[in-house]
Amino acid sequence: MNEQVQNAGGDPLFNPLSPDFIRDPYPHYDRLRAIDPIHVTPFGQFVASRHADVSLVMRDKRFGKDFAERSRRRYSEKIMDEPVFRNLGHTMLQADPPDHTRLRGLVVKAFTARRVEDMRPRIQEVVDQTLDAMVDRGQMDLIRDFAFRLPVTIICDMLGIPEEHREGFHKGSSDGVRILDPVPLTPDEIKQGNARNLMAQMYFQQLFELRRRNPGDDLTTQLVQAEEDGNKLTNEELTANIMLLFVAGHETTVNLIGNGLLALHRNPDQLALLKARPELMTNAIEEFLRYDSSVQMTGRVALEDIEDLGGRQIPKGETVLCLLGSANRDPAVYPDRPDRLDVTRANVKPLSFGGGIHFCLGAQLARIEAEIAIATLLRRLPNLRIDDVENPKWRPTFVLRGLTQLPASW
Repeated sequence: MNEQVQNAGGDPLFNPLSPDFIRDPYPHYDRLRAIDPIHVTPFGQFVASRHADVSLVMRDKRFGKDFAERSRRRYSEKIMDEPVFRNLGHTMLQADPPDHTRLRGLVVKAFTARRVEDMRPRIQEVVDQTLDAMVDRGQMDLIRDFAFRLPVTIICDMLGIPEEHREGFHKGSSDGVRILDPVPLTPDEIKQGNARNLMAQMYFQQLFELRRRNPGDDLTTQLVQAEEDGNKLTNEELTANIMLLFVAGHETTVNLIGNGLLALHRNPDQLALLKARPELMTNAIEEFLRYDSSVQMTGRVALEDIEDLGGRQIPKGETVLCLLGSANRDPAVYPDRPDRLDVTRANVKPLSFGGGIHFCLGAQLARIEAEIAIATLLRRLPNLRIDDVENPKWRPTFVLRGLTQLPASW
């Protein structure tokens, strides 16, 4: 089948920025898996929607990122001159070995299981302080006032961002992530992205100078001083990867907490069960990740001709978009009602943190933050109710799925 495949209503099978898709992508995924599991978009990208294909592409060394060439194919030969693209190209998120190996090796020590577990008391402290400030109000926005503050505070701790600088980060916006979406940016969006990128670079350059003068026990100091086989990070690599760590360090966790709370309140039986059996929380976090993933898609490029991916040939240089949200609800892997939230579901292994060499460094930190945040909220505000569970306001992005607000009261 080709990119002209459409559903019964005459609409494109894959239109990820349409309001209907943003509101609920899962019926669209069901159709893709059933009708055209390796779909081709009007932009010439292949779209994998089945668990087996998605898992293979993320782990197979015949696929890579090839970010610069992929961007030139989508836009123009000069696209990497744009600051926002050039910056992203220096991140480990978009790097292939050996650059990826070198960059990731410099930060992986900050995310070991032991170091992340040791952060539990601090995470609990931040959650309790946040709720202490809210509990007498009787209402709050669960995104702005609760889900956003925790991971931003923790990543500021990890990066050594001074307390007096943090209020701006707590009031920050997350509208710059559209660059990750499969639909190309408009010239205006590129211009806006460049402006945001420049402001962020200016701040972090100042932070680097501060940490060179006054080293601390933080990740920025480690990276400023880091040497791997005698090679320090270039200034562009340092800036790009610190910015990546800041964004990645809170984006997915905010969405995990918000999407999880919405899912629970849309499924009152599961909410009641989790309140009655708080020991289920660790498993519930895995189910939230599977049920409505914070990250819906990741991409790879074929580094050689692929003879057979789900029945299709993938020529060298072509992009394959991996629909993580679709794979997480594939009945071939989850035969017991995959569209149902079930906090007791056994053997939940979501693909939400990616796979292969690009598996998310902060996966365990995000899990622990969400676990503590949601468990504490249910314990301290057992009568909390979301004001409108049927019509929440979703962010107009596809790759990172999350809510702009989620008003609640008690």
